[in-house]
Amino acid sequence: MAKSLSYTCTACGASFSKWSGRCDACGEWNTIVEEKPLSAGPSAKSLGAKRGARVPLHDLSTQEAPPPRNQSDLKELDRVLGGGLVNASAVLVGGDPGIGKSTLLLQAAAKFAARGTRTVYVSGEEASAQVRLRAQRLGLADSPVKLASETNLRDILTTLEAEKPDLAIIDSIQTMWLDNVESAPGSVSQVRASAHELTTFAKRTGTAVILVGHVTKEGQIAGPRVVEHMVDTVLYFEGERGHQFRILRAVKNRFGPADEIGVFEMTGKGLAEVANPSALFLSERGEPAPGSAVFAGIEGTRPVLCEFQALVAPSPHSQSRRSVLGWDGGRLAMILAVLEARCGIPFTGLDVYLNVAGGIKISEPAADLAVAAALLSAREDAALPADCVVFGEISLSGALRPASQTENRLKEAQKLGFTSAMVPSGGKTGTGAGLSLRQMGDLTGFVGEVFGAG
Repeated sequence: MAKSLSYTCTACGASFSKWSGRCDACGEWNTIVEEKPLSAGPSAKSLGAKRGARVPLHDLSTQEAPPPRNQSDLKELDRVLGGGLVNASAVLVGGDPGIGKSTLLLQAAAKFAARGTRTVYVSGEEASAQVRLRAQRLGLADSPVKLASETNLRDILTTLEAEKPDLAIIDSIQTMWLDNVESAPGSVSQVRASAHELTTFAKRTGTAVILVGHVTKEGQIAGPRVVEHMVDTVLYFEGERGHQFRILRAVKNRFGPADEIGVFEMTGKGLAEVANPSALFLSERGEPAPGSAVFAGIEGTRPVLCEFQALVAPSPHSQSRRSVLGWDGGRLAMILAVLEARCGIPFTGLDVYLNVAGGIKISEPAADLAVAAALLSAREDAALPADCVVFGEISLSGALRPASQTENRLKEAQKLGFTSAMVPSGGKTGTGAGLSLRQMGDLTGFVGEVFGAG
């Protein structure tokens, strides 16, 4: 029988039946390699001859206590992890190069070690002397963290078996290699096999393992997607190089809420926690200007206020430009279409630029109304009140839908000194948190009341 060959892209993980120089999925060149097939499993006849052990079954009801958690003194990290690090858990941390992943994890390792957690930090990208220099810059040279510089996973696992740490940090999973896998470090086969070995080690020994993962140019963790399914928690470390803010976001967490965020500020002495991110994101907001709208959002369990900035200018080209930073470009196109179709406000022949101040990325639909307010404010050259927050979802019919956790959003706005809010009608506002509420049922009414048009 002919041997079945499979080829996989090392950049995005796409599979192909034949080799080619360029990946059709991500467009990268010379990234497609042959995937070694796994050995054939036992046949049905052999399974029938030798039966396996019976697996115990249990009821859903249980009296087991929740898993214990190891706390660090980094409250933002503990928040994203769901309250602390769970023993025997596997955590994958991804982020752009130079964003601060190694800095964050070195600080976290020192914090855990200071609280009595036996911690081992294994770097496959830097020599031990380089890690020590970073620790000196961060003021962590005296931390009781065990350090190693190695890429051979067999040697690393043997060392961890002997040391029996409570926490092992592997920086990074793309540099690890197994001598029984016939491919280069960083390939799909090596990443998948290394992640499987480390995750199995964590479950077997009770050691919590944190893996650092590289990301592709699309922002996804490089390697096969199955790695994200293997681990218990997937965190993304986000931020713009021009901003000092860094966002640690949980996209998967078996021991806590997903979409929770922790906010850090990059300083000369490492990453500093930001206890009140709303105040920080709005700290550089000056006098009210056209094109600015403050959005009251929810990130995980935390209300966060941020500023949407819009600029609308005549386009010198035949095709208008749409540029978005920090928000979904497809959703911007939808809102522009609704404004034209339902409210009669065209943006044809106008360049539209939209930005979320502070480098944070917003994904929830409740930002629709704030985006529309910023766009209309920029187009009409009319500033919104400085003490007003806006939130609500816009449907294709032009109706406004209320957002979840309205009361928490309003309380956060009042805490920061805002006195009014523009929200869709029908939402559970409670007492309104002491704010002056302006409720609208559709986008046409919103445009008419706020900008005197529609």
